[in-house]
Amino acid sequence: MTVDRRRKRKQRTIAVLAAVTGVLAGAGTAVAAPADPLARFSQQELQWKSCDDPGLDPAGAQCADVTVPLNYAEPQGRTITMAISRIPATDPAQRRGIMMSNSGGPGGPGLDFMVEVGSGLTPQGRAAYDLIGMDPRGVGRSTPINCGWPRGFGLHSAGVDAGSFAESVAMQSELAARCATAYGDALQHYNTRNTARDMDVIRGLLGADRISYYGTSYGTYLGAVFMQMFPERSDRFVLDSSVDPHRYGAGMLRDMGPANEAALDLWADWAAGHDGEFRLGATRDQVRATLVKLIERAGRDPIKVGEYLLDDHWLPMVPYVGLDDPRKYELIATQIRQIADAAEGKTVQPGPELTTILALVTEALPRDSSAQMAIMCGDVGVPRDPSWYWGNIEAARASQPVFGAFSNNITPCAFWAPPAEAPTAVGNSSPALIVQSTGDTRTTYGAAQAMRQALSGSRMVTLQDVPIHAIFGRYPNTCVYGAINSYFDTGVLPEADYSCRVD
Repeated sequence: MTVDRRRKRKQRTIAVLAAVTGVLAGAGTAVAAPADPLARFSQQELQWKSCDDPGLDPAGAQCADVTVPLNYAEPQGRTITMAISRIPATDPAQRRGIMMSNSGGPGGPGLDFMVEVGSGLTPQGRAAYDLIGMDPRGVGRSTPINCGWPRGFGLHSAGVDAGSFAESVAMQSELAARCATAYGDALQHYNTRNTARDMDVIRGLLGADRISYYGTSYGTYLGAVFMQMFPERSDRFVLDSSVDPHRYGAGMLRDMGPANEAALDLWADWAAGHDGEFRLGATRDQVRATLVKLIERAGRDPIKVGEYLLDDHWLPMVPYVGLDDPRKYELIATQIRQIADAAEGKTVQPGPELTTILALVTEALPRDSSAQMAIMCGDVGVPRDPSWYWGNIEAARASQPVFGAFSNNITPCAFWAPPAEAPTAVGNSSPALIVQSTGDTRTTYGAAQAMRQALSGSRMVTLQDVPIHAIFGRYPNTCVYGAINSYFDTGVLPEADYSCRVD
């Protein structure tokens, strides 16, 4: 090959390399980091204002509205509003960050929840954290879901026989249909994963690298989901009365049956000891028999209590509401005595607590609990065949005569559109403090043990021999409160799990 030919080939090679380099340089410019699809949300400016709330305003809180996408997969689409509150840390010099929260439900409002949580914190804890309340998406002031249900509540007992169960199937189908008609495809975006994403948007807007968190009941599931999705943004998390993350949904409801029957035994013992006052029976078995007969009677002919008619779908809800706290035993006995009197044809004027329950479960309210079903049904799918539920109900009746037909009953989720996303797999080493009572009727002790196992870096503090749901700020206990405050104050978990006793 001549020198000229070699020279020409070298020149062509250099030209090709230069052209390729130019293309790559141009491509590099073209594929530079794309604009943040959430920029319009992460860069919004919050407008703080009075909360106009009797609990928040005296606490020195201010409120703001946060705009978030309805569907994070389509951030340029429809938006919704999240309502948040902020109670500033009491000492800016000691401030270390923000603490968020969730009061449970799902579907429980939380804008003012941090007032209650803050009352249990130490002065050191109050000095360290801005307390951030939040109504989750679809709830309270956060673009609320309200399907216009003919009654306020989405869960009820299947009743005493196949005819009553058929009524349940029809009722739950109607509730789901009302929500589908009112909200259509938007419903599938009201779920826990999106609420966790909302929390991260709020975190960024508040200038925090990480969040600390207190959650109770369903709020423990939301907290655990956030810890899976955003582990690097999770700081000190306390999970009070935990959901089993593997049984969230239909399994969680089924687990309530045995736990409530056990709590009912304790109440029946108490009522038997006060038979002279309430006349429900002199032994546990007699008290239980009185309640079961009332449910059967309500199934044949609804009982008129004041202006309300109470049937076998709703009567079990009366003790269910009260059994989450042993301090309500006298109230439950009073309510059952009133229902028994009404069944005997006496004119009864229910007290305010019973009136609230009866109104919730028997009539349309200005705002129903459809947000609860939207979140649960949007999170996980459930069996859709009514026969699956009926088989479980019948199998549970012998051991769960009061609550088996409730905890195993069909829900609106059986008629809901499938979730938009797969459920979050909870299982990492993110640290958390889990506190739980052994007799919890809503989220069982076994559920907390499952959460403890799933979060391998966590520790668990057990309150022994108390059927209480949600401890902190609700059921004073020096040992449990000390564990929670120590963790929030120092960030150091106990060296090992341990138990507490009633003060």
